[in-house]
Amino acid sequence: MGSTSATQVKRRRVFYIPGYDPFPARRYRELYRKEGAAQAAISGYQLDMLGSAAGERFGWRVRGDIDEQSTEAEIEVLVWSDIVQQSFHASITRTYLAMLRTAWIYISTGALWRLMQLRKGPVIAALYPVVMLTWQFVFAVALGWGVGRIVQVVLAMTPMGPGFQIVLAAVVAALAFGGCLRVFQMIDGKVYAYYLMHDFAHSASRRGAYPAEIHARLQHFGTAIEAALAEEVDEVLVVGHSSGAHLAVTVLADLLRRGAVSGDGPALGFLSLGHVVPMISFLPDAGDMRRDLRFLSTQVTIPWVDVTAPGDGCSFALCDPVAVSGQETPEKRWPLVFSAAFTQSLSPARWQALRWRFFRLHFQYLCAFDRPKDYDYFQITAGPLTLGARYAGRAASASRITRAVSKYTSI
Repeated sequence: MGSTSATQVKRRRVFYIPGYDPFPARRYRELYRKEGAAQAAISGYQLDMLGSAAGERFGWRVRGDIDEQSTEAEIEVLVWSDIVQQSFHASITRTYLAMLRTAWIYISTGALWRLMQLRKGPVIAALYPVVMLTWQFVFAVALGWGVGRIVQVVLAMTPMGPGFQIVLAAVVAALAFGGCLRVFQMIDGKVYAYYLMHDFAHSASRRGAYPAEIHARLQHFGTAIEAALAEEVDEVLVVGHSSGAHLAVTVLADLLRRGAVSGDGPALGFLSLGHVVPMISFLPDAGDMRRDLRFLSTQVTIPWVDVTAPGDGCSFALCDPVAVSGQETPEKRWPLVFSAAFTQSLSPARWQALRWRFFRLHFQYLCAFDRPKDYDYFQITAGPLTLGARYAGRAASASRITRAVSKYTSI
């Protein structure tokens, strides 16, 4: 079994916690296969997919031959897409009610104003579904009214009574209104208004506190990671992407608090990518998360590396999630915050092709870079160095935001 003092990796377990994503976990396997092959070709190393993970878990195995060293890794997706999918069954009416409630929570608590002091990109992303759904509603009203008026004009030329004409026109107008909203819902795969609205509504549903089903799932995640720490591996690496980053913070903090991380076991590392932590930690009832942020920032066992990029408009780029949430203490050690620098690690042509594809850029951390710098997702997950060793001595980005911005700091 590996030691937490070791820096070399022969065998690794990786646990990937996705963000608010209703799609099946196999999407991440295919993304890793395609982008890993591209990065290996660019960077001059070998990366081979070896098959699926054993048992009922969803994952895959990979062998990396990097820097003349061979490493095997088993990568597992910790799934919560079933919880996400449940929120997608909400009716149009419930979606609009959720929009009103979510907007009220962020505005009335002052969280929206505080978030705007960090990065405009994720705030615009949060406002986008509100604006788009409101526009859809207004358009549907206008369409229904217009159709109703046309029907009234047509019926006026018939011998029908005025009362019947009004009722029939109102029914047709209502059908046009409802049908229009239904069409907008059906094409949301291209617009993402419903998708993003459910995302933010889910996050704010309990004013920052975790819903019961998330609490239960995080315990399941912790059990899986704890079991891996007892295996004959050199490193256990937890990767949290987007909303998965703050879920990982809580899982790891819980493991440490209950003594599940042994000093003579495998090295344990935490990589957070494209985090949106302030969307939760700035809310009044997110005391548990703020507690976990503070605790994880001061412990000495788990190296925590946080990677974002200003080019990712859906994340709070270079915002230290601990500091901006008002949880920095003199004992703070983590996270190491630096930028994936999309504008430098992607060629000008590649950047131009991606810069307006906001949701695609939010997943760029899991993809190949044609001008890679010191961030390479595939070397981190399948290379011969532990996360801590890879970034030992690496300076944090000078432009990171470390001032306390959250109105709510209680834990």
